[in-house]
Amino acid sequence: MAKRPDSDSFLDMFSRFGRDLKVPNVEAILAHHRKNLEALERSARAGAAGATSLLSRQREMLQDTLREVSDMAQSYKAPGNPQELMTKQAEFARKSFEAALKNAGEVAELVKKSGTESVEILRSRIKEAMEEIRSGYDKK
Repeated sequence: MAKRPDSDSFLDMFSRFGRDLKVPNVEAILAHHRKNLEALERSARAGAAGATSLLSRQREMLQDTLREVSDMAQSYKAPGNPQELMTKQAEFARKSFEAALKNAGEVAELVKKSGTESVEILRSRIKEAMEEIRSGYDKK
């Protein structure tokens, strides 16, 4: 007699349990839930991909910022008069502020895109599930 694998999936265990108890339509019920689990998996993957993309982009932004600060520090020479010093400091502050705003906007857009994609996967599955339920009632 062949040995059953130790790693039956959750749905396989319920399928076998339902068949053993002679639950009517157990396969249809499990097919419905299988689709739900698959949608959750796709949503989680989309969220993980979005998080990976976000972290990668934030790392790039940090590297760019550090490179710019390093370049500025290397090219910085103490000016002879306070007016030149104030002008250089104001220019650096302006560039830093503009870069921070641009980066914050880009990060917000990446977060929005990732969240929207994950939610849309789940929304689509909920809509399908409702249609499946309606069609099940229509058949009766």
